Amino acid sequence: MAKIAILLDTDFEQVEYTQTNDLLKAKGHQTTLITTQPQKQVRGLNHTDPADTFTADLLIGEANAADYDAIVLPGGGANADVLRANTDAQAMVKAFMNAGKPVAAICHAPWIFADTEIARGKKLTAYKTIATDLKNAGAQFEDKSVVIDGNLITSRQPEDIPDFAEAIDQALTK
Repeated sequence: MAKIAILLDTDFEQVEYTQTNDLLKAKGHQTTLITTQPQKQVRGLNHTDPADTFTADLLIGEANAADYDAIVLPGGGANADVLRANTDAQAMVKAFMNAGKPVAAICHAPWIFADTEIARGKKLTAYKTIATDLKNAGAQFEDKSVVIDGNLITSRQPEDIPDFAEAIDQALTK
């Protein structure tokens, strides 16, 4: 059983958190919801419509990458846009990258790879509207349900979640 950190701000694509979380738990992994929101309250969206509210387990300042085997970044434009510029989120993602642990991002979440320069020279996928951003950051963009490049696992959209969760599980059970 692996320990997986799931990092969110708020206004994330709810299904990218809930379905991925459920699939990973069904495979026996333990997940911890970590947020940058000071009150630990985060809200999901069904595309642009408000959905459910969740209480995170930890604030980002309380979390340590060394305590986890992987990190998962659900998407949603607003959530991903905030996280990409958040220095604590950037530091956490870099810590997982530097440790060679799986870093999995879906939809808009790979935006953080542009801001941290992780994208340079990597094969990535993401939601189609950020393809140009990733290419401009030096990534090779591939339009596939899942793209794996070293310890980076990326996926495009909610329909790809089963493949995304399977790729995370495979990376953790090698």
